[in-house]
Parts: sequence; structure tokens; C-alpha cells
Amino acid sequence: MGIEIITLLIVVSLFCLMALGVPLGITTLTVSLATAVLYFGVRAGYFIVAANVSEVLHKYELIAVPFFVFMANVLERSGIAKSLFDSMAILGGRFRGSVGVQTCIVAVVLAAMSGIMGGEIVMLGLIALPQMLRLGYDKKLSIGIICAAGALATLIPPSVVLIIYGLAAQVSITKLFAASATPGLLLASLYIAYILARVRLNPALAPIYDIPETGLPLFKRLKFMKGVILPAVLIGTVLGVIYSGVATVIEAAAIGAVGALVVAAAQGELRWTMARDAMRQTVLTVGSIIWLVLGAVSLIGIYNRIGGGEFLHGLLTGLDVPPLMVIAVMMLIVMLLGTFLEWIAIIFITVPIFAPVVIDLGFDPIWFGVLFAMNIQIYYLSPPFGPACFFLKSVAPKGVELQDIFVAVLPFIALQIVGLFLVLFFPQLALWLPAMMD
Repeated sequence: MGIEIITLLIVVSLFCLMALGVPLGITTLTVSLATAVLYFGVRAGYFIVAANVSEVLHKYELIAVPFFVFMANVLERSGIAKSLFDSMAILGGRFRGSVGVQTCIVAVVLAAMSGIMGGEIVMLGLIALPQMLRLGYDKKLSIGIICAAGALATLIPPSVVLIIYGLAAQVSITKLFAASATPGLLLASLYIAYILARVRLNPALAPIYDIPETGLPLFKRLKFMKGVILPAVLIGTVLGVIYSGVATVIEAAAIGAVGALVVAAAQGELRWTMARDAMRQTVLTVGSIIWLVLGAVSLIGIYNRIGGGEFLHGLLTGLDVPPLMVIAVMMLIVMLLGTFLEWIAIIFITVPIFAPVVIDLGFDPIWFGVLFAMNIQIYYLSPPFGPACFFLKSVAPKGVELQDIFVAVLPFIALQIVGLFLVLFFPQLALWLPAMMD
């Protein structure tokens, strides 16, 4: 049986099991086991799958994931997001669209403190969305800001997406963090420019945030910086020790976890129940991540062993198109997979195949990692399966329908595509900081 037929059978099997409601991690693990047993026999097949799984679980860098997830959970429960939003709204002063702009800035800060996407969108949906709707902001503009800004955690370090990509592509996670910082800020800047342009063309979309505190002179408004100082210190510490080379990503993640507890204590929120809930949610989140990792790694390990990797490598490198078009084809494949697979599975299924092709074509896998993360961000918003839309719907006030969210994110998806093309055609946007580190 040819590798083409086997590839088709694997894809059909995955679709059928997912259609039956089988969790993705179990689906990929089942298909990989079945393929291994059919090809190598029961004993050898189980041994090969176990060896693949054991190899990925021994990767030291994976330890960073639970630390960063715990840090995000502690910060979510400590009230720091609300304090940060309130302080930034007052410091921003009185200008049209200020609350929307401050929401984007707060999202950048939260992304740099969490590294996970869903939690940030939920936080912003609970804190910022009701505030903007209460002030009379346009519903669709408000929804779009929350979803797009919340998804920045995909790209802004310490992004868990980049950690998993680094493991799959076997590249430096520190350099990935450095490379993604500028594109992340670029996207945030595009969002802010879009907000300011929209409200200037149509002032009715965003009334001015008019409370007594915003009318104070700037030096008097600085006393409200309390909510900004602690997050700034935490972010500066975590990213500073990474970029300076003082600590590895794993050590920085541990510092962040301890720092989150210190921040919670400073907020007066460090209680046993809060810590217990944060640990419980961390176990649940990391457990689901590990199952997805195990399934995807075992599947791609077996597929490569039977010649699938060479088949797809030859297929991609054999395309009679310019090298950048091959990269575009890869991005399109990721987008299509995003309609039915989790991002972790997409990374472990595609990156081990894509990364060697990227290097053969003469491109930097660090740069490709940033493009990959930006593409994941686009899929995260894209209807009808965009997870960001469903996360926001789960906490949105009454009157916000899923259809409203799908329509609201479309302009921001267009901005994400613009950012993706800028990094695609101007790689130095991503590579200048890693080059400085070298």
C-alpha cells in the first residue's frame, strides 16, 4: 500500500473519530497505535509508540508550561487585571477611543504575564467589555477589540504556543521570544491605529471616558499608577532574565510563578482557596495539553517512520513555485487544519515536517516560527470555529450573540493578515532582536 493511500486513510480515520466526539488527544493516540500495530506488529508497535511518547516527556523545556500556566491562573484570581485596567483608563486621560486603546495596551501587558490565550480573553470579556458597553461604545467595535487584543497572547512572550513550537522545531525558545516581541507589538499598534481611525471617522462609535479622575493634570494622575507598577515589575523581571541570559526560559517561568504569588500577596489576595483553585486549574490545563502533545507526537512519529515525512517533504520541495510561495502553502495548510484541530496538534503534526523544508529553502526557522504563531492567531479568531469567539461568548453580557462576535472580528482578522504579510516580506521585523542577542 502506497504512502499516499496511507496518508488518506489516516486523515479519514482522524475525521471519523472526531466526528464521533472522541477527544483529539485520544483520537491521535488511537490512530497512531493502530497504524503502528498494523505496520510493525503488536509488540513492536506498542514499543515504538511508547518510545516516541517517552522522548517528548523527557524534554526539559516542557517544565516551563505549567509554571507559566500557574502564573496566569494566580494573576487571573488576584484582581490584578481589574486594577491594571482601571489604572490605565485613568492614566490615558480624555480622548476619543481611549478605553479601546487602553484595552489593547492592557491586553499586551496581560499577554506578557500569562502566555495563554483563552484566559486573557475571558478576563478582558469580564472586565473591559461591560465597561465599554456601559460607556456607549459600539458593540461590534468593542467585541472585536476584546477578541483581537486577547489573542495577542499567542505571539507576545512568554507565549506557550512558541514554547511548544520551539520543542517541535528544536530551535531556541529564547530566540523565539525575542523574535516575536516586535511582531506582537506591531499587531497591537495596528489595532490601536484602526481604533483611532474608526472613532475619528465616526465619533459615535466611542464616547469620551468622562470621569473626574481623567480630567486631572498628568502629574496628579500618576498616583493611580499603583495598578501598573506590579505588572510592570513582574514582566520586566521575567522577560529581563530571559533576554539578558541570566536565566533560562524554565528558570524564568519559575520566577514568574513565584512573582505572581508575590503580586497576589501585595494585592491582599493571597489566600489558600485562591492558590488551591489556581493549582487545580493549572493541573487541568496542563493535563489537557499533555494529552494533545502525546497523541500528536506519537502520530507524527509513526507517520515519519513509515515514510510519510519524506513523502510530504518531497511534495513541498517539489512544488514548481518560488520559495515564498511554498511558505504560503504551509501557512494555508495550517489555516485549514485550524478548522478542526487544536493548535498543539497542528504544531506537532506539521512543524516536524515543515521545519526541515524551511531550512532547505534557505529560510530561518525562528522567522517561520513567528509566522506560524501569527497564523495560529488568525485561526484563533476565524469563524465559524474560532475559539476566541466562543471564549468571549461564554462570558459576554446579555445581548451579545455569537453572530455579532463573528462579524466583529472580521476587520481585525484583516489586520492580522496585514501583519502576517509584513513579517513575511520583511523578515528583519522578527529577526533583528535575535541577531542582537547573537
